Amino acid sequence: MPTVSSDAAPAGLPEEAERHVHSERPPSPPTPPQATLADAGELLRALAAPVRIAIVLQLRDGDRCVHELVDALEVAQPLISQHLRVLKAAGVVHGERRGREVVYSLVDDHLSHIVVDAVAHVQEGK
Repeated sequence: MPTVSSDAAPAGLPEEAERHVHSERPPSPPTPPQATLADAGELLRALAAPVRIAIVLQLRDGDRCVHELVDALEVAQPLISQHLRVLKAAGVVHGERRGREVVYSLVDDHLSHIVVDAVAHVQEGK
């Protein structure tokens, strides 16, 4: 009588079943509504530029006005302003007028965590 391996697929299942093993993990949470996923995608697109990532990292350390971002990032003022408009429209940053200047800050820390984690992930791979 032939010996059957305990790893063999049960009778009637294809050979692929031998290699397909499910790990024990909790069930996935329900998928959010399409509108929520679309909004999350827009938010991530707003962060998908190196200058905007750098702006978020700068604002993580504290509020900044445009000229401080220009100096820190060595990017032209019109370009910084354009990127700030995108971040503001996406709800990432908030601008508050203080005299002649507008001081920008992060709306909350959630997005800075995403940016910091993305940068750390990339640096780990190098």
